[in-house]
Amino acid sequence: MVRAALWLLTEVGEGSIFTKAELRSAFPDVAQIDRRIRDLRDRGWRIDTSRDDPSLKQEEQRFVSRGAEVWIPGQAKAPKHKSSLTAAQRQKVFEADSYLCRSCGIAAGEEYEDDLTQSVLNIARRRVLLADGSEEYQFVTECKRCGSGSADREVNLGAVLELVENLSPMERRILAGWVAADQRTPEPIDKMWGLYRTLPEEARKAVTSALDGDDVPGDAGN
Repeated sequence: MVRAALWLLTEVGEGSIFTKAELRSAFPDVAQIDRRIRDLRDRGWRIDTSRDDPSLKQEEQRFVSRGAEVWIPGQAKAPKHKSSLTAAQRQKVFEADSYLCRSCGIAAGEEYEDDLTQSVLNIARRRVLLADGSEEYQFVTECKRCGSGSADREVNLGAVLELVENLSPMERRILAGWVAADQRTPEPIDKMWGLYRTLPEEARKAVTSALDGDDVPGDAGN
């Protein structure tokens, strides 16, 4: 693993692409060099495949960024939060998250709106800053697309709880309803706002005039 890390740094370089053939050619004496590369990912190294980056060919990988300096004694050990989950533990996380990506909301096997790629769900480990200032890692369901490059993502639970405390009673009831349903159905006014934001300048002015009660430009004679 150390040799693989140094090869990536000195021969490939961050941001560059390498192939499986080049990797195996560089380490002809190592039977499982692909596994050593995977081990680096558990130590913070980001190495994308075609599943993470659709622009890559199947035989290509991109060395995106380095992680722990595994050649230094003590740095090669995988963090405790990287320990593998059992199948039962993974199933429990999926069930708790209703088999939905907790970043974009897509379900397993659904197609993304911008292409025909089907989603694949994984279990991510999210660093959570607790209200008492301590940190812990918690498991969350995330699709591969959202999980790409998000190893250091952190959520501040204390800040979220503070925002909850500042809500009015009515806002609390509304939020509690969304939480109970685990979804929020956009109101008509939310949809109108989204449509308004897509309009060109002149069309936005027409909407502004309509809201002010004025005649909408272009309606004269109709």
